[in-house]
Amino acid sequence: MDRDHGQWSAWLDEHGPALVLLARQWTESHAEAEDVVQDAFVRFWPKRASVRNALAYLYSCVRTTAMDRRRSEAKRRGREELACPGDTEYLFEPALEHDERREMIEKTLRSLPDEQKEVVIMKIWGGLTFQGIGEALRISANTAASRYRYALTSLRQTLPQEQVE
Repeated sequence: MDRDHGQWSAWLDEHGPALVLLARQWTESHAEAEDVVQDAFVRFWPKRASVRNALAYLYSCVRTTAMDRRRSEAKRRGREELACPGDTEYLFEPALEHDERREMIEKTLRSLPDEQKEVVIMKIWGGLTFQGIGEALRISANTAASRYRYALTSLRQTLPQEQVE
């Protein structure tokens, strides 16, 4: 075990909810999103010391792992010819299940294009800079900032003003 295990554990506790939220965009349940984050962390761990921005790289690992799992699941379902719709699960914590505001924000967030949605999650819930988001998504910081701006414009047009601020 690394001597910095406690630091990494605390770091993951701090960033874990935002990582799960990002993974949730490509999964059907909160539990599956948590599995994605765990798998991504296993992918991330051996390379953590050799990357320039560990948090951006971890977001990239979560995104890649979630997308890989989504493709794999789609192939499996196709082979098994499953046509059952999944249960509706919430993006945010279950304690907020009956919160009208949360439902409105979730609906609007889901309506954003994936490129904008992931930037919003990384920026607002993940606390990444546009540079870090750019590294995670392999895009320029300016492109990340533009996607964020477009997303906020869309959110402002869709949500009542008090919901955006």
